[in-house]
Amino acid sequence: MSAAPDKWRPSLGLVIFAVLTTVALLPLVGLFFFRLYDNQLIRQTQAELIAQSRVLATIYAQEVEARLGSGLTLGTEVPPGVLPDPGDQFTPIRPALDLTADDLLRRRPDAQAAPQPAQQAYVEIGAKLAPIIRDTQKVTLAGFRILDPQGVVIAGRQEVGQSLAHIEEVADALHGQYRATLRNRVPNKPPPPIYSFSRGLGVHVFSAMPVIVGNRVAGVIYTTRTPSNIFDHLYQERAKFVLAGLAVILGTVLVGLVFSRTITLPMRELIDRAGRIGRGDREAFRPLRHYGTREFAQLSHSFLGTAGQLARRSDYIATFSAHLTHELKSPLTSIKGAAELLQDSLQGRSESLTPAEQTTFVANILSDTQRLEEMVQRLRELARAESLPQNERTELAPVIADLKSRFPESAISAGGNLDRSIRMSREKALIVLSHLVDNAIRHKARTIRLEAVDERTMLRLTVTNDGEPISVANRDRIFDAFFTTRRDQGGTGMGLAIARAVMASHGGAINLSPTAEGAAFELQFPTG
Repeated sequence: MSAAPDKWRPSLGLVIFAVLTTVALLPLVGLFFFRLYDNQLIRQTQAELIAQSRVLATIYAQEVEARLGSGLTLGTEVPPGVLPDPGDQFTPIRPALDLTADDLLRRRPDAQAAPQPAQQAYVEIGAKLAPIIRDTQKVTLAGFRILDPQGVVIAGRQEVGQSLAHIEEVADALHGQYRATLRNRVPNKPPPPIYSFSRGLGVHVFSAMPVIVGNRVAGVIYTTRTPSNIFDHLYQERAKFVLAGLAVILGTVLVGLVFSRTITLPMRELIDRAGRIGRGDREAFRPLRHYGTREFAQLSHSFLGTAGQLARRSDYIATFSAHLTHELKSPLTSIKGAAELLQDSLQGRSESLTPAEQTTFVANILSDTQRLEEMVQRLRELARAESLPQNERTELAPVIADLKSRFPESAISAGGNLDRSIRMSREKALIVLSHLVDNAIRHKARTIRLEAVDERTMLRLTVTNDGEPISVANRDRIFDAFFTTRRDQGGTGMGLAIARAVMASHGGAINLSPTAEGAAFELQFPTG
């Protein structure tokens, strides 16, 4: 298997730190989104000024129309493209001021001396409207100035008689075009940068609404107001927001501790265990001190279980190899010795062997060869027994029928729930039962009884025989590979080891059961 590409990867701690930092900065990032709210407040203020100005403009226009016969002079003629279509039922003026654009200007210039005073008729109109704008200002908190067609203030608390015609928005309105601006309240201070938190603080909304009478400018309703500001609210509630910030920091720290406790520490300990297992430290198979989460507990159990199984498998292979070497050594040594003696006799390098001796040596060679063949066959069966199952299923009834056919001279009987399906192939189930029957026959059993009991998730099969009992000293060793009490009769000691390997590889089990006479084995076949 090829190794993973060697490239930079962030550590889990770095990822967690980045996530926590992002979470901690979210409230600060949210402050920039307040700019949208600021714009909404400014446009709301502009909309209110438009509505108030339109009402005053209507009243002002009526007063001007009433005095046109007395020689009242109107202002600039409005270009045709500026006036709305008379046939339109609605001609709304939509608020469009924007803090993020270039609408924020310096402080409004001071009023200048008027080149010529306003006509007396305009002064009278201003005096008549002055109480209205004062009462309106008490409620709306807006500032009102009414200008004549030349930009001279005729009504307002201050600057009456002075000219505002040089101001940009007023100049546009005197030519028949509505104009609104944002202006800084602080004198001689440049507008703050676009991302400044104070950008929405200390600004005024100015609205210049032209009054049109007979296609000419009759005056301007010039209004101003400071919009509501979210940062004013933040400042007023600064103690609460400081506590909220501390709560966010504390929450972030707590989240970090939870991450460290539930993810980082268990993962580091698991990585350390993997390294120790790789170095052969058997103490590393102990459970972790902290698992953190259910998923890490499952991962740790799976990893340590797999590692333990591999370690046991490695020990088993080492032990099995040592036993196999020992078992093969004796017949190979015997065969080699007999062959050398026969060779020396044939070549005349030693006294000639008698025919009887030659026959004995040949018989020994054939016997040892037969033992090696049986051992190789058992090893092949063991390898097949330990192979992983592939969705295999069968019932015990046909397996027992094959078993009776294989051992026709033995009295084999069966009962119980033999039609229950088990998770094992017919061939492997036959291997297990054949070794048990063969082992019983070799120990002089005359009758063999199989009894199956269904226990929901497994099928328990008891195999009893009336053969020679198993001694107490051998009970713990009968499933060990190469252990046999019939070595002189050709026994390999592999039968029960193969049976246990087959059962274990399929999630089952085989155990020796206590019995008064003969021998009894209990097999647990998985059925789920």
